[in-house]
Amino acid sequence: MGYHGRAAAIRKKSTTTTLRAGAVLGVIMLGLTGCGGQRGESNDAASAEPTGCEITSDARLSIATGNTTGVYYTLGGALAEAISQQTDGKLKATAAETSASLQNIQQLVAGTHQVAFSLADTAADAVNGTASFSEKQPIAALARLYPNYTQVIARTDAGINSVADMRGKRVSTGAPNSGTEVIANRMLEAAGLGPGDVQTQRTELGKTVEGMKDGSIDALFWSGGLPTSGITDLIVSRRDQVKFIDVTDTLDKLKEINPIYEAGVIPASTYQTPADVSTVVVPNVLLVKDDMDGNTACVLTKTLFERKDDLVKANKAAEDIELQDARETSPVPLHPGAAKALDELGAAN
Repeated sequence: MGYHGRAAAIRKKSTTTTLRAGAVLGVIMLGLTGCGGQRGESNDAASAEPTGCEITSDARLSIATGNTTGVYYTLGGALAEAISQQTDGKLKATAAETSASLQNIQQLVAGTHQVAFSLADTAADAVNGTASFSEKQPIAALARLYPNYTQVIARTDAGINSVADMRGKRVSTGAPNSGTEVIANRMLEAAGLGPGDVQTQRTELGKTVEGMKDGSIDALFWSGGLPTSGITDLIVSRRDQVKFIDVTDTLDKLKEINPIYEAGVIPASTYQTPADVSTVVVPNVLLVKDDMDGNTACVLTKTLFERKDDLVKANKAAEDIELQDARETSPVPLHPGAAKALDELGAAN
């Protein structure tokens, strides 16, 4: 069942790879015609048209993921291994730990990485040149991935039952330049809270979980797949001391910013909570620069779907990577090489 089908249904009842903290300086650029920074206009898509769907020469490829306790990191490692195996080692792929979406796009455009995971709302900001991006970014999508669930948790002794209750509280909004930080700030604003109304802690999930455990943080925002290991750790170890917060009262204002935001539910079975949790969801996308060689983009996209079982073994969130939804990346353009792969795989138009 695709994301839309699964989300609707929910509302009615969601080998070792070397993970490098930075990209290899000598990464071969896989046929990219440019590896500079931002520019106002994207390349003509025809320049990236594939002539085939195979790798003909050896190259290295770096995948920008997220922090070590998140789903991006786990799936990025599994995808890197799948790419290396699928191409018989011609593409030597590695996964890099990052702060996730916003930083991933910045470093993708700069040429530090060649593939990047991102939330669709942050990617939309990038192609439109809005929010954190001063101009339109030259990126394209290989496919729509699984949905991210906004997971907002508070300590039971903090007196927080809604986002609006976070006024004056110590709140982790995620790592700097992360997709979590983007949606956290938007939710706080939607609840009528400005930058000075909360004691913002811009910390990655691992440190945030420790802060929730020792009482130095009152509440956290996290945008990730289900389950996220860091959230599992927190819930299991502090089950009676923390609780999920329903954030759907912010949805209408979020949709005014970007209609991509939707209502969803975190099933009780995910973290063994007493009941399902209503929340806000946003899809993920897999990104490349828009001038990536078409053959490479085609191979990467085919690998994503042909080796999906390997990704599911790494994290169950990959179960929601659906071929029938793969083209739904708007406003981020689908890379021509990805379109060719999806045609050959029989994806719906």
